[in-house]
Amino acid sequence: MTDRLPAPPLPDFIARSLPFRRSLVEAGGVRLHVMEAGEGAPVVLLHGNPTWGYLWRKVAARLQSAPLRLVMPDLAGLGLSDKPRDPGFHTLANHARIVGALLDATVRGPLVLVLHDWGGPIGLAALADRPGRLAGLVVTNTGVGPPRPTTRPTAFRRFANTPVVSDVAFRLLGFPQNALHLAQADRSSIRGEVARAYRWPLRHLADRVAPLALARMVPLGPDHPSGPALRRALAVATGFEGPAAIVWGERDPVLGRALRGVAEALPRATVTRVVAGHYPQEEAPGPIADAILDVARRAGLA
Repeated sequence: MTDRLPAPPLPDFIARSLPFRRSLVEAGGVRLHVMEAGEGAPVVLLHGNPTWGYLWRKVAARLQSAPLRLVMPDLAGLGLSDKPRDPGFHTLANHARIVGALLDATVRGPLVLVLHDWGGPIGLAALADRPGRLAGLVVTNTGVGPPRPTTRPTAFRRFANTPVVSDVAFRLLGFPQNALHLAQADRSSIRGEVARAYRWPLRHLADRVAPLALARMVPLGPDHPSGPALRRALAVATGFEGPAAIVWGERDPVLGRALRGVAEALPRATVTRVVAGHYPQEEAPGPIADAILDVARRAGLA
């Protein structure tokens, strides 16, 4: 295991909702902020764009009595992790390399992987180079491979690739972290201090490189640079024969249509549809926690 550095302090309104062990871990040349809870078999929970480990707090609270060690890192560029200023840093292959280095440094043996948004392809691509490590898989509102050739780009993807306008919205106006509630079934689920907590790590203009760069990592065509890593991620998903579960917010305006492709890639996975938007961790943490514990038990880890 690697040495840990002290994590930066949090304001009280966030700290009181994150009663976890926190540290900074060097992985792949950057420092990642990592939160951990519990003891036991490792469960790695990966968020996406533009959130951070705060996303998993309600799920972790429901697993506090389980014999599991929950590991909740912030992706590079987001949360309290290092925030490189070069947009070119943000490639799917690079994020997968960094997450893989984090797994090598902090987690021994087989693990359960819990995925959301960009955390899905990043985590799966990281494990492409680590055969035998994946013991269980829980998928929530993410993709596990390249978009279908016939899939029309979403409005969000088209907007993110519109020059100038997208730069102003993402860098100056704090999009999309200022508008997460619009992707929810219950918009009140991300309001007040919760919405403020999601915005807080990206409060400085200079730190807002990742949200737009990650949005532009989504392919608009077959020759996009993310293509090879997405295909490697898909190969991990389709080749996985262990226990898997899908918990899906069926009112997700961002990735709601991706469920079909995820279910086809994981035909043996249980599927639980919940009345939630793109961030079901806020609206339906119980079913996600139940799925994690069930998959860990079926994998023989809990």
